[in-house]
Amino acid sequence: MKLDDDLRRRLETKKILLMTHLVLGYPSFDTNREVIRQMAANGVDCIELQIPFSEPMADGPVIVKANQDSLARGTRVEDCFAFAARMVTEFPQVNFLFMTYYNIVFRYGETGFLERAAEIGLQGTILPDLPPEEGETYFGASKDLGLAPITFFTPTSTDERMQEVAGRGAGFVYVVARRGVTGAHTEMDAGLTGYLDRCRAATELPLAVGFGIASRDDVAMLEGRADMAVIGTATIRLIDEKGAAAVGGFIAGLLQKG
Repeated sequence: MKLDDDLRRRLETKKILLMTHLVLGYPSFDTNREVIRQMAANGVDCIELQIPFSEPMADGPVIVKANQDSLARGTRVEDCFAFAARMVTEFPQVNFLFMTYYNIVFRYGETGFLERAAEIGLQGTILPDLPPEEGETYFGASKDLGLAPITFFTPTSTDERMQEVAGRGAGFVYVVARRGVTGAHTEMDAGLTGYLDRCRAATELPLAVGFGIASRDDVAMLEGRADMAVIGTATIRLIDEKGAAAVGGFIAGLLQKG
């Protein structure tokens, strides 16, 4: 089943979906696995598996540090592929996607990277630093292989630009909730509501909203306005402060009613 079709099927019984994010190898692959287990058990629909990179330009300080620490421990791209293959098999109820930066894909070999991702059962890839105009082969090969190449809307995108960008992608559109990098708080106000209305008008793909989504109130505000909330920095910070055992309750709390 295509990723966008699977997400729409899930939305038949959920008000909103959840996508979470973790940096592979941080603080260890064993911890990654335990965190994924708790996320899967508490209803997470998609998980971004970030292959660490030395210059993660879209990420804030918490995720930057996680990337640096993982690389310092010797995490390799091959380790990430092997781990992802195990997770896809162990947690089939979750849609797994690779998130990284294009330099990683380029150095590995674009065709080989995408073929390997499809072979192990990933649903798509997220490359925030690849402009759509420069990714013709990436978008074409991804779709040929059944992978969803995720595109982005930003607050500075015009309506015309949104339609153009969405037409190149598949799976869902990642809606960047505000300017800047990941991690800082996002104000849930009328400006964001209007922006989400523009996003909805630009595409029929599901909308996943990220950057600064960290609490039940944030997720509740998105219900009826977006299809999926993206939780990244908040989870990594929680693991740093309280350990992997705290993740299950946190995820469950994001989806609690009332």
